[in-house]
Amino acid sequence: MSLNNIQLGSYITQQLYTKTLVDLSENTKQEAKVKGPEIAHLGSNEKLILILVSDPDTIYADDADLALLTGILNACNISLADVAIVNVAKTPCDFPTLVDAFTPGFVFLLGTTPASLDFPMNFPDFQLQNYNHQTYLSAPSLKVLAQNTYAKKQLWACLQKHFHNS
Repeated sequence: MSLNNIQLGSYITQQLYTKTLVDLSENTKQEAKVKGPEIAHLGSNEKLILILVSDPDTIYADDADLALLTGILNACNISLADVAIVNVAKTPCDFPTLVDAFTPGFVFLLGTTPASLDFPMNFPDFQLQNYNHQTYLSAPSLKVLAQNTYAKKQLWACLQKHFHNS
């Protein structure tokens, strides 16, 4: 018998490997998704998608706006668990703080501008913008999108381009 063909029984294998290399507890998983300062948000940020809204009258979004946003997300095969929604009107914070807190791969600005978040560059609505290994998309508020079919079509074209090509 050569050394390449040694087979160990389950008891011996268990005794040899008593300690794990990776801790997969729930606390560790959550810390990986939201690692920076604690910022009030809706969603679990499973897919590292940050959605920034600006509505001073609600905590995150009113029922009609949330229904529209959920429909948009569902069309992209994304759920509320996949995103983190932050209302920057209720939780003022800047770009570096948001990136540290959520480590997003995609940032979706609804009714807020890059300049209002101290973003280092400005870009127009409905333009996918790459910066620092992240993709950004700015669009009008959910209230405006609900009333403007042309704006919804422009948004949908951008979302299809991003989520169906990535």
